[in-house]
Amino acid sequence: MTIKLFNDNVMLKNCKAIVLACEEREGKFFIELDQTVIFPEGGGQLSDRGKINDVNVLHASEKEGRLWHECDAPLEVGAEVEVTLDWAVRLDRMQQHCGEHILSFVCWKLFDSNNIGFHMNEDAVTVDLDKALSEEELLEVERATNAIIWENRPITVLNLESEEAAKLPMRKFNANLQGILRIVAVENADVCTCCGTHPPVTGMVGCLKIMRAERRKQGQRLEILCGARAMAEYAKQNRILRDLATDLSAKVDEVPERYAKMKEEMANLNEALKEKTAKLLDIEIQEVLSKAKTRADGAKLLHLVLEDAKTGKNLLPRVGVLENTVSVILAVQPERISYFVALGKNTAGDCRAYIKLLNDTFGGRGGGKPDGAQGGADFCPNWQEKLDEVLAQLKEL
Repeated sequence: MTIKLFNDNVMLKNCKAIVLACEEREGKFFIELDQTVIFPEGGGQLSDRGKINDVNVLHASEKEGRLWHECDAPLEVGAEVEVTLDWAVRLDRMQQHCGEHILSFVCWKLFDSNNIGFHMNEDAVTVDLDKALSEEELLEVERATNAIIWENRPITVLNLESEEAAKLPMRKFNANLQGILRIVAVENADVCTCCGTHPPVTGMVGCLKIMRAERRKQGQRLEILCGARAMAEYAKQNRILRDLATDLSAKVDEVPERYAKMKEEMANLNEALKEKTAKLLDIEIQEVLSKAKTRADGAKLLHLVLEDAKTGKNLLPRVGVLENTVSVILAVQPERISYFVALGKNTAGDCRAYIKLLNDTFGGRGGGKPDGAQGGADFCPNWQEKLDEVLAQLKEL
């Protein structure tokens, strides 16, 4: 069994070790050592990374009591090797995991909101709470969490019998756990069973920032970043904000006001554009209608070809007021063809039959009511030929 040196000293960055086993699996080499400083993935915490001599340790995992280092090259069984931890990776893992512990404690202590799920990946950390907190409450949680971090409180690891551990003021305790339990205790704050690595003092977490909060059926999911991750994210966001301020010829604190003004101006321009577009469409409809073919029953057969399905749908009320007219609107897009049919005022016919004709011709699907229907199909290069075929049949209906 591998001796886990990180359990006694998380600050230890390297050690000597003996190779106990080396197994090749799917092009990777899994190496077992007599002792290691590399933490295997577990308890919601990602694996450490590092090197064994010059061989890269990509991941570490524990299975059936054996700790395996997943490497990109083999090592000789029985050889004495140097194990070196990637300290930046270890520090990141500790910052995220310890920050999550402190935040969970604060949520529980201040608002009786319990951590019911924790997940860490290379980009983000999420904490699931069983009770949703307001924006103001989350700000209070963030302030209180950072206060504990900046007080640089000591963090102690205890190995206690389950009966003794149950007597501690723990945030949560699983009564089914038996034997010796590993307890991570932040002074005058969080006490919790945990197998992960934590720094010796809270100050090493650096800082914690709640990036977003999302309502869930059973509470709320928080996305958090701690330490170097939080600093990197805020550097990125600050750069984006400053670039935006430069583009707007404004100071950083003037960006929200400038943006609101631009948004209002864009809304006004869009409204004006809609009005102009509507007038142009009315002109186009009248122009096409003047050249439209007439069916045997005297109804005009109007057809329009557009590039936008939304515009086609919005046209239905406009063509619906035309007297004695059957309208066919086709919206041709790179991957999709949408079609619409509508009867004007005092117009005989049934759009359900017309949409069936379009579906059969284009190989699409759709439906509707007697006075209006719509459908669609995958794009086809010969759509004009198929449209002409539909119009020829509609002229005879």
